[in-house]
Amino acid sequence: MRRSITLVLPALLVAVLPALPVSAAPDPPSPPGWTLTGDEVRWTSPTAMPPRDAGVEFWEGERYLGLARESSDLRSFTLKAALHNPAALEVRSAGRRIDVAEPASPGQAVAGLPDLRPAADADPGTPGPYATRTGEYSLDPVTFPGYPQALEMDAVVVAPVDAPGERPLALFLHGRHVTCYDKNDPNGIALAWPCPEGLTAVPSHKGYLKAQRLLASQGYLTVSISANGVNAQDSDVDAGAQARSTLVRHHLAKWADWTSGSGPVPDVVRDSAPADLSNVLLVGHSRGGEGVNRAATDSLTPPPGDTGFSGPVRWNVRGTVLIGPTIFGHNPAPDVPSVTFLPGCDGDVSDLQGQIYLDQTQGVSRGEALHSALYMIGANHNYFNSEWTPGQAEAPAFDDFVSPPPDEVCQPGAATRLTADQQQTMSATYLAASARLFLAGDESVLPLLDGSGVRAPSADPARVLSHAVGGDRRPFVVPATSTEVSGGARLCEQTSTDATVACIPVPTVRSPHFAVFRGAVAQPDRVSVALTWSEAGQASVVQPAEPVSLSGYQDLALRLALPPNAPESEFGVAVTGQDGRRHDLGSVSVTGLPGTMRTSSLWAQEVRVPLPGGIGDVTALELVPRSASGEAWLIDAHGRNEGLVPVVPTNLGRVDTAITEVDEGDSGRRTRNVVVTANGDGTRVFRLYYVGPGEAPESRLVTLQPGQTRAVVPITYEGNTRWSGDVRHSVSVQAVSNAVAGAALGQLLVRNDDPVPTITATPIAGRATEGERLRWSLTLSAAADSLIALRATPVAPESGTELSTTDVDPDWFRSKTGEEPEPSRPLSSTGLGLVPVFNPGVTSIEVEVPTVPDTEAEGVEVLRLRFEGLQPSGGTFEVTGEVTDGD
Repeated sequence: MRRSITLVLPALLVAVLPALPVSAAPDPPSPPGWTLTGDEVRWTSPTAMPPRDAGVEFWEGERYLGLARESSDLRSFTLKAALHNPAALEVRSAGRRIDVAEPASPGQAVAGLPDLRPAADADPGTPGPYATRTGEYSLDPVTFPGYPQALEMDAVVVAPVDAPGERPLALFLHGRHVTCYDKNDPNGIALAWPCPEGLTAVPSHKGYLKAQRLLASQGYLTVSISANGVNAQDSDVDAGAQARSTLVRHHLAKWADWTSGSGPVPDVVRDSAPADLSNVLLVGHSRGGEGVNRAATDSLTPPPGDTGFSGPVRWNVRGTVLIGPTIFGHNPAPDVPSVTFLPGCDGDVSDLQGQIYLDQTQGVSRGEALHSALYMIGANHNYFNSEWTPGQAEAPAFDDFVSPPPDEVCQPGAATRLTADQQQTMSATYLAASARLFLAGDESVLPLLDGSGVRAPSADPARVLSHAVGGDRRPFVVPATSTEVSGGARLCEQTSTDATVACIPVPTVRSPHFAVFRGAVAQPDRVSVALTWSEAGQASVVQPAEPVSLSGYQDLALRLALPPNAPESEFGVAVTGQDGRRHDLGSVSVTGLPGTMRTSSLWAQEVRVPLPGGIGDVTALELVPRSASGEAWLIDAHGRNEGLVPVVPTNLGRVDTAITEVDEGDSGRRTRNVVVTANGDGTRVFRLYYVGPGEAPESRLVTLQPGQTRAVVPITYEGNTRWSGDVRHSVSVQAVSNAVAGAALGQLLVRNDDPVPTITATPIAGRATEGERLRWSLTLSAAADSLIALRATPVAPESGTELSTTDVDPDWFRSKTGEEPEPSRPLSSTGLGLVPVFNPGVTSIEVEVPTVPDTEAEGVEVLRLRFEGLQPSGGTFEVTGEVTDGD
C-alpha cells in the first residue's frame, strides 16, 4: 500500500544549516567546491575558516554578486544570486581569491628592508611616570535593532594610579573574530552568541593590554570593550558598522554617567581618576576601525531612525586610530583627525582599504583635520591583538598571512617580517604617539605621523613609513577629471577594470590607494596620475583646473608611489608660476617597497622639496625622471607648513541610505523609491551607486541645494502569485563635497508575500531487493520562483536492522560523505546527507538510494530518512524503506 506524507514548510527564508551534496536535482554543472541549487550559490571550504574581517565575497568573473553568509560550522558560505556563467565563479576577500591555492610569487628580486630612519626628537614608546591599575566591568546587555541577541557590555580598564585631575579617555574596540571556543578541543571554535553550552567566550577585548598599560603609564585612562555579540550577528547590510557604533556610544554614555556621579560605578572606575570626556580617543582594529569611525560620525551628526542609542552626546572625539581597518562604506569622518595603521603583511584585510580614511577625505570638508597613514612593513593583521596571536592567546589563534605558499616578504622568519612581540611593541608606540598628539596636543610627535621620515626608537627594528593629508597644508594637485596632463603623464581611474583608463592596466600589483568600493562600478571621481618614461629627462606635466597660491608655505609635499621592489628613482621637481616662469625646486627620490603579488605594496611615500619665498600662484607641476626608464603614480601634491591648525568641525550635511522593505504584490511591474536622506546647510554633493535595469551597475552624481533633504533611487520589480525568496536591490552612497555619509549601504528588500507550496512524499520503490534502488517521489502543490531545498539524513530505525555503509553503492556513498564504506557501520552514524532540490518552476523530483547485492543472509534491513526544510528552513517529515536479500 502506498502512503503519502504532506509537509507544510514555514516561510522562513534564510537557511543557516551547512550545505550537503545535492542528490536529486537536475542542477547545472557546478565548479569544484561549489553547489548550485536554483538561485542559491554555496561554496564549501575544505576546512573550517575563521571569520574574516574583510568578509567573503562571491564574484562571477568581474561581476560582484554579494557578501556570503557563514554556516554554523564555519565551512559553508551561501548567497542568493542569479548566475550567467557558473564556470566563472570565484571567492574573494579584500581583492584576493581564497577558493584556490595561491600561487607562489614568481622568483623576482624582493627589496630588502629600508634603512632605519633618523630618530625623532620625541619617543612616545617610553613608559610614563604612573603605575597602572587593571580591572573589569560587566553591565546589563543592550539591544540593537534587528539583532535577536543582546550585546554584552563588558570591558577591561587599565588606568593610571594617582594621576591628578580628570584624565583623557582612550576606548579600544576589537574586530571580527571567532566568539566561542572549546577549551578541550583546539579545533572547537564557533561564531555564536551567547556561547553554546560547553564553549567559552573568546576574550578578544583583552588583546590590547600592552598598549593600554603604556598609555595608562603616561596618564591616560583606557578601556577596551567586548563586541562578541556584534561579531556573531553582523551579517547585516553594513557588516555591523552601525551596531559597533551603538555599542561604543553606550559605553561612552556610561562613562559620562560615572563622571557626573550618576548610577552605580564599577570598582575599577571608582578607584581611578575621573575621565575627561571632552578628550576622547577611539581606537578600532579591523571592523572595529570602521565601527569607531562610524561612532565618531554619529557623535558629530546623530543618525536618523532607531540605532539602539538615542541619548545625548556628552563627549568629544578628538581623534581615531584605525588598525588594519575595513571601510566597506567608504565613508571616513573628514573632520575627526585619524591615524591609520596599514600592515604590510595583512592576510585578512589584504587590500589595505583603510587608506580610504585619508584619500577620500580630500575635498569633502575644509581639510583641516590631519589624516595620517602608517605603512608597517612586515606586520600582519592578527598580531596587533594578543588574543588573536598563537602562543599568547587563551583561545585558538593563527597567523592570518597563510604560508605556504612561501612568500619572500611575509612568511614567518623572512627578514622583512615582524615577530608578534615586535609588532605589538610597534603598535603600542604609535598608538601612544597618536594619543599624545590628539589628546595632549603635543606636536613634538607629529613628525612620526605626518611623512617627515623619522622613527620612534622604541619601535625598533620595525620600519614604519608615514604620509598624511590635512593639517597645515594647501591642496595643489589633487587629481580630478578636470586635471590636465601632458608629456609622460596619464590621468587614470583608480578602480576601473578597463585597461585603457585604469591606473594599473594589468593587475599584477595591488595598491591601497586603488581599493574598490564593494559592488560599485568604477568610481569616476577617483583618479590619479600615472607617470611612465623610457629615457631620462622625459618630463610629465600636471596642471590643476585653477591656479593655486603656495605663498607662505615652507615646502611642497608630494605622495609618489613606485612598483614594489623598484630601484630608487630620482625626480626633478619644478612648478610654473601664473606669470609663466618655471621654478626648479630640487629633486626627490623614491624606492619601491618590499612586496609580492600577495601584498598591497604600491603605496605612496611622502617626499618634499622647499618652496622659495614669494612664489605666489602656480599653474603646473613638472616631474622629470632622471633614471633610464620606469613608472610611478602621483597621488597628490600639497603646499605644507610644519604643525597643525585648529580643527573646527563644519556643519557637514549627513547623508544616509535606507533599507526599504515592500511586499512584491500579486501582479504587474511596480516601482519603489529607495530614499537617501540628507540634513545640513549649503550645497551637498554625493554619488549614488545602484543596479539599474538588466542588472547593469550605474552611478549618479547628486547635488542637493540648500533646503533639499532627500534624493531617490527608483527600483522596478514585478509581482506574481508564486512563492519565491526575497530579492535585495543594493543602493550605496559616497560623499563628495560638504557631506558625510553615515549609513552608506542601503537596499530595497522585495519580500515574497505568497505561501510556500506543500510537499507530498510518495514511495515509488519503498521496498527493494539488494542491488535495486529505494525511491521516493516528492511533489510540490504549486511551482515556485525560487528553489525549495530539503536535507535528508538517516536516523536509526525504531526497530529492525539498519541499512549499513556496505549495503549501498560505494561510489555513491563516497560522493555524498567523503568517507569510506569500510568498516561497515550504520548509515545514521555517518555524515550522509542528501539535499533534494526543487528548482524554480519544477514541481516533482525523486530521491533515491542505490543498494548493492551481497552473499550474506541479513534479512530485512531498514532505512529511515528524516527530511528537514533547508530553503525555506524548518518543518520535518520521515520516510522508511526496506531492503531484502536477493536470491
